[in-house]
Amino acid sequence: MSVVSRSYNPFAEDEDDEQPRGDAERQRYLQQEVLRRSAATADSTERSLSLLYESERIGVAASEELVRQGEALKRTEQMVDKMDQDLKTSQRHINSIKSVFGGLVNYFKAKPSESKTEQNGMPEYYGNSRLKEAMMSSKEQDSKYQESHPNLRRLDNSVDSEFSNIDSISSVQRNAYARSQCLQAYHQKIDNNLDEMSSGLSRLKNLALGLQTEIEEQDDMLERLTKKVEILDVGIKSTDKKIRQL
Repeated sequence: MSVVSRSYNPFAEDEDDEQPRGDAERQRYLQQEVLRRSAATADSTERSLSLLYESERIGVAASEELVRQGEALKRTEQMVDKMDQDLKTSQRHINSIKSVFGGLVNYFKAKPSESKTEQNGMPEYYGNSRLKEAMMSSKEQDSKYQESHPNLRRLDNSVDSEFSNIDSISSVQRNAYARSQCLQAYHQKIDNNLDEMSSGLSRLKNLALGLQTEIEEQDDMLERLTKKVEILDVGIKSTDKKIRQL
């Protein structure tokens, strides 16, 4: 005797009036379980999206701080260059004081040229272009996210209202149409969140690459500044020694 297996579609209408009560209860349970799992998945993607945007905001804040640090390093390097020029001028004056020959040498020797910093002022520091573009993109997306997600965790209103009003509509709609529409809405919400997460991860990657480039450039700046300070220190000691010999 062959037994025909019956598949349970959680959104299929009850077509058999003689169906046992246990089967009807099982079908209702499956319907509720599918909706419950879909709602939980949508809520989970919403939380993940919130954490992703929070990480992006932290990345933007770190980038802004790194740019400010670059500005400080740039100003320090310009100050060291200015001190080096002043030191060379002082050495020329000392040579003039020490001997007539030194004065003649300074007279025919070309004066040190003024730096572009003295002529045009200190240029503003912006950081590397890659980091700047990544920061602008993240800030623009953050404002859009705040408009559409004011509470950082919020399912689509249409989904919530439709799901909460399932029990208030007719039994035929509840079993066939309303729950199916609600499930589709949850799935659409999940797809939208996954798309936003993909875009957010791409922006985070660009931020990370921009930060890496900026750190490498500032590392080169620190190395260059260290060498300039060492040379300046030697010049200051030499000038101090000459002054003591006057």
